[in-house]
Amino acid sequence: MGFKDFIAEAGKPLPLGATITDQGVNFSLFSRNATGITLVLFESPEPDSAYEEIELSPQKNRTGDIWHCHIRDIGAGALYLYRADGPYIPEKGLRFNVQKALIDPYAKALTDLSGWDIKSAMGFNPEQPYDDLSFSYKDDILKNPRCIVIDDEFDWQGDKPLNYPLRFSVLYETHVRGLTAGRDSGAEYPGTYRGVIEKIPYLKELGITSLELLPIQEFNERELPLVNPRTGEELKNYWGYSTVAFFAPKSSYAADKTPGAQVREFKEMVRELHKAGLEVILDIVFNHTAEGNERGPTFSFRGLDNTIYYMLDENKRYYKNYSGCGNTVNCNHPVLRSLILDCLRYWVVEMHVDGFRFDLGSILGRDQDGKLMENPPVLERIAEDPVLRHTKIIAEAWDAGGAYQVGWFPGGRWAEWNDRFRDDVRKFWRGDSHEVQHLATRLAGSSDLYLRDGRKPFHSINFITSHDGFTLRDLVSYEQKHNEENGEENRDGGNENYSASYGFEGPVSNPAIEALRERQMKNFIATLMVSLGTPMVLGGDELGRTQRGNNNAYCQDNEVSWYDWRLLEKNEGLFRFVKEMIAFRLRHPAFMRPEFYSGKDGNYNAIPDISWFDAEGHTPDWEKADMLLAFRIDGSKADIIADRDDNDFCIMFNAGPKPVSFTVPPSLDGKKWYRVIDTGLESPDDIVPVGKGRLLNPQNTYTVRDRSMVVLISVKV
Repeated sequence: MGFKDFIAEAGKPLPLGATITDQGVNFSLFSRNATGITLVLFESPEPDSAYEEIELSPQKNRTGDIWHCHIRDIGAGALYLYRADGPYIPEKGLRFNVQKALIDPYAKALTDLSGWDIKSAMGFNPEQPYDDLSFSYKDDILKNPRCIVIDDEFDWQGDKPLNYPLRFSVLYETHVRGLTAGRDSGAEYPGTYRGVIEKIPYLKELGITSLELLPIQEFNERELPLVNPRTGEELKNYWGYSTVAFFAPKSSYAADKTPGAQVREFKEMVRELHKAGLEVILDIVFNHTAEGNERGPTFSFRGLDNTIYYMLDENKRYYKNYSGCGNTVNCNHPVLRSLILDCLRYWVVEMHVDGFRFDLGSILGRDQDGKLMENPPVLERIAEDPVLRHTKIIAEAWDAGGAYQVGWFPGGRWAEWNDRFRDDVRKFWRGDSHEVQHLATRLAGSSDLYLRDGRKPFHSINFITSHDGFTLRDLVSYEQKHNEENGEENRDGGNENYSASYGFEGPVSNPAIEALRERQMKNFIATLMVSLGTPMVLGGDELGRTQRGNNNAYCQDNEVSWYDWRLLEKNEGLFRFVKEMIAFRLRHPAFMRPEFYSGKDGNYNAIPDISWFDAEGHTPDWEKADMLLAFRIDGSKADIIADRDDNDFCIMFNAGPKPVSFTVPPSLDGKKWYRVIDTGLESPDDIVPVGKGRLLNPQNTYTVRDRSMVVLISVKV
């Protein structure tokens, strides 16, 4: 059969997307308001490829709002796009332009985007005085990336999602490219899915349970109109929070550049991570798309049905912008609800991922007018969907439109990124006054946020740092952000970071400052690991990775963002501490209890499950307590709600500038206190291996160094 000898049949309306059949491929696409849809098939991925246009008949190829056709004798690897005809009346929200090639919202892979000039996709003529009210007659059919028909078959070798309970998880947020793109990564396939596989031994040694990957759904890294003012280099969208195709893994992250190979390589990465006992959680961005505002390109949703896919203003020429990125996806429209559920199920069923983190998740709680809903249908559907029942769902519980829902994110079983934990712990260790009561609340699982609606401590995703903000090293090295190289005159990024530099901004050669900074990094990690909740570590923090004070490195696809693997040797003491702290948490069920502390005795030993003390061993005066805190955990299985007894723990915090002698409560049942962690000591004494604790002598007091934290465990002699 020659390329243009296609046999086009009526096809079926479901499933949406391109589906391989016994005789060919079924194509199905939603558009309610289009007057015509054309399927465009391409002979090859080459820019000047031959192509054939197949106009769909409203009588033969349309069922309700679904346009469909079946093409015989084609299969996996076939390349396609669409055109949509219809009214171009921006004032009414209608922006059809038959000259613009459109990506299938259900496309499972796209051809290489690296050379895509997004300007060619403008549906209007920016040179006309009427701006976006004008109409572009330029055909971009040979300039857009193309959709690829994908065969879902894959040898999973018996794999399935791991789905660890949240409370037994330690998350590790990282970037597929940044993990191995650096010249010292030692990876054979740097910056790729295969590169992640190569780092599995490292991740296993670190001890985390779950990778949380920054967006890997297809995005256009060349969409930014910015240059580095120092180097003149074009800046790229590195993070990827600007989705082009929700079902398609990023093609540039594949080592094999054959069209469609990115799907196979992503599956291989997931399979091998699962073999090593590591989960895969995807950061997914349903709140907006890369089409931007009214002056943005038309390459998919806008050209297919703008009034359905997006929230529009009262003047429908303009878009509601709760995302801060130009547009807002109309998530609670029934059509979008179905797309979102179909997408999540695809990534779980066909790609075997274990969970999702929903960027600006509060947008999924807004109705079609942008108002926050009490019971948003899409959030409830995600939480209650039977396919996703054991899938982790984590919300960034705010948006750029003023919503802030930490502690009351709707929809049921949702976990949340807890920025209150981040800020309160940062302020305490910075030495801010009267932060003790806030620290205690965060250590105890943030019951002020999660108890009232029946959620548990593990629904709090505790973190000190994330991709969005300072790294851990920069948190203790800079008091101000330094984002000049982002090309926005340092206006971007948050201004309040609760950070400190301890006498000098940035790198220093002063050993006293360096020692204090390392101690503070250990304080943050240790606090994170002994707190109730689910801990998340920012990838590279265990190495002391720096972004040179940049707290918004979204556009830095370079050494600013990539891992510097030379730091593993330079900061081996820090790496060892983080590794041992993760292991310490995971072997002690007391820190993974399923319920909040009650302050009551569950073991009939007259000791509550948790007791709080000041440095003198008395109950703190919470209004006056400042920089000093201690608490004891009763490790009996009745008190920690576990199937076995744990050790008892006494944990002491000193955020002040001077050493303080703490009174240690008496141990019980013939046990003795042993020191296992003291961040004020140098490696390897800062944390000792299991069974190597140092006997406390005397047993009733311990001096905690300035800006240090100590953990004691009770052991039967």
